[in-house]
Amino acid sequence: MDQKTKGCGCQSTEKPTITDCCSGVAAKNSGCCASGEHPEKRLLIDFMYIDLTVCERCTGTDASLEETIAEVAKVLKATGYEIEVRKTLIESEEQACELGFISSPTIRINGHDIQLDVKESLCESCGDVCGEEVDCRVWVWQGQEYTTPPKAMIVNAILRYVYGDQQGAQQETKAVPDNLKKFFAAKNKKCC
Repeated sequence: MDQKTKGCGCQSTEKPTITDCCSGVAAKNSGCCASGEHPEKRLLIDFMYIDLTVCERCTGTDASLEETIAEVAKVLKATGYEIEVRKTLIESEEQACELGFISSPTIRINGHDIQLDVKESLCESCGDVCGEEVDCRVWVWQGQEYTTPPKAMIVNAILRYVYGDQQGAQQETKAVPDNLKKFFAAKNKKCC
């Protein structure tokens, strides 16, 4: 019988079976998927914010993201995906510029903002942080506006990446919006 190439490159003269490729003896002997499992794919979720002590939008977004990840992590793990969450407190205009941070809070998956358009409204709690009027992100999902992203919106964004439809705004380095400049300046003035 001729050698046949199976889905992940294992060579065998037998009919392909679940245990032949990427598991059991074939995986150990062939070096194919050395662990005996499919290689993991990674989703990097960046959560960036300006305050997690007072801002209701930032704390609400953090809670919604945590709940969503807890619900989808096992399913994604079963399909070969690993989720890494990186939370970043944006503390200065320079840091915001470096990271392309244009609105708070922000969630990105593999570098893409999950909200295609940035929409903001007055955020009283961030105003309390810095002593000035400040606008924060409003999440738009299925025609409705929310001050924290609904879990369904985050799940949908995750699934877009899992299934290859990576719609989202790739963050480019942009000038820090006046709104954030005002926030950082007022916060520094209030602190010192």
